[in-house]
Amino acid sequence: MAVAAVAALALTACGGGADKTESKPSGESSAKSVAFPVTVEHKYGSTTIEAEPKKVVTLGLSDQDAVLALGVKPVGSVDWFKEQPYGKWPWTKELWGSAPPQIVGERDEYNMEKIAALKPDLIIAQYSGMKKEQYDTLSKISKAVAQPKGHEDYAAPWQVMTRQIGKALGKTAETEKLISGIDERFKAVRDKHPAFARQSLTVADSFQAGTYSAFTSTDPKAIFFSQLGFRLNPEIDKLAKPGWNVAELSAERLDVLDADRLVWVTSSTGANDRIKAEPLYKKLKVAQEKRDLFVPYQDPDIGAAFSFNTVLSIPYAIDEIVPLLAGDAN
Repeated sequence: MAVAAVAALALTACGGGADKTESKPSGESSAKSVAFPVTVEHKYGSTTIEAEPKKVVTLGLSDQDAVLALGVKPVGSVDWFKEQPYGKWPWTKELWGSAPPQIVGERDEYNMEKIAALKPDLIIAQYSGMKKEQYDTLSKISKAVAQPKGHEDYAAPWQVMTRQIGKALGKTAETEKLISGIDERFKAVRDKHPAFARQSLTVADSFQAGTYSAFTSTDPKAIFFSQLGFRLNPEIDKLAKPGWNVAELSAERLDVLDADRLVWVTSSTGANDRIKAEPLYKKLKVAQEKRDLFVPYQDPDIGAAFSFNTVLSIPYAIDEIVPLLAGDAN
């Protein structure tokens, strides 16, 4: 399940310093002094953080976005298929600046020695598949906040993960402002495009010929489109294996992708042409009536933005995808 989740999201060195630039909304400075200690509950128990963290390591695949949005530069982060998420995306380049983090692992494989060498005050792993034994080891290095409890790995809503991160950093008020701002952006789209609410939508990709993936209602990509107002295709959840964020389909089952709108997020125009040439795909009404939309993971980074689905990437994703969807929505 972790591989499927990461692969879909990923198509999306160097000794980082502990310096940080903080945004201080009015009224927040006085609250900061009494923010700690805080106790954060998570999948493997609870963690009490006694004082404001100065050096933070993020181990979730998109956790760094919320940390950056709250004015803290992680000193360590994980890599994805050598994609180097720091500084890569347009919504984080300015915030990272010239101080990239130390890479301390790839996906859910962590280099404990590198993490320990950074001497972090706090380790965060929200959008991750961290195991209990990894958590136990990390807890000996520093305070560690694992995945939100009550959710499958990689399935917690972005709001839940953002609040976990904000609480751990002692920035609850700032966090709520960030979340409210994003909620307002989504509401503005729904108000401007009421037709979205009358349409069902499926999000899919295909990394190789004959193999297709459709994303369940717990995947960040599907969650993003549901918040734009679309109704998600209920058949996808029924076909997915328990705990998975995708339903894997053969070419013979492409019929389940038929919805009012079908969004493909792909890695190349070659992949788009291959999908369009599939004989069974040509028979789908959504294809015949040109209600399908192909968007790239990168260049421009549209798919990466709604795959991350974070407080930093969502505004970029909205700006890029809504004009593409709106033309045929009515």
